[in-house]
Amino acid sequence: MAASTDPPMKSTGFSLHCLEYSEFKEALQQYRKTDDSIIYKLNTSIPTTSFSDQISSRDKCKELYDELQSLYQGRQTSIQKCINEVTSKVQELREIRNKDPSNETVAKQLRKMQTNLRLIQNELTVEEVIRERSIKVFKERCWQSYKPPDL
Repeated sequence: MAASTDPPMKSTGFSLHCLEYSEFKEALQQYRKTDDSIIYKLNTSIPTTSFSDQISSRDKCKELYDELQSLYQGRQTSIQKCINEVTSKVQELREIRNKDPSNETVAKQLRKMQTNLRLIQNELTVEEVIRERSIKVFKERCWQSYKPPDL
């Protein structure tokens, strides 16, 4: 059995480096691989008619749905954690800048953190689009086998 290439997940969500956007974005892309490969996962998980008596489509669809929900929750929690962390850093830098308005280094750091905050906040919208796309594909393939209670 091949080792999983999915990134490890902590119980509180995924581990993301929040203050450096490029690292944050790269880690987030790794966590989105399941969504990127949902069609492949559905094609390899859902049995064809000839195997439907050997493998439960309902169980496979439920398993995939539960995996997707866990991933969504983990990413949502991690993105929100990063928003909170970067917001705190922005507030901290604002306080420092207010005490010393002529400090260009702090002003530059503040602008960078404000940009990072906007970019991370945009990831919430990206998450929504990814989730909608994945759920649409899931519904198209699993609608006869499994209907999640929250859809």
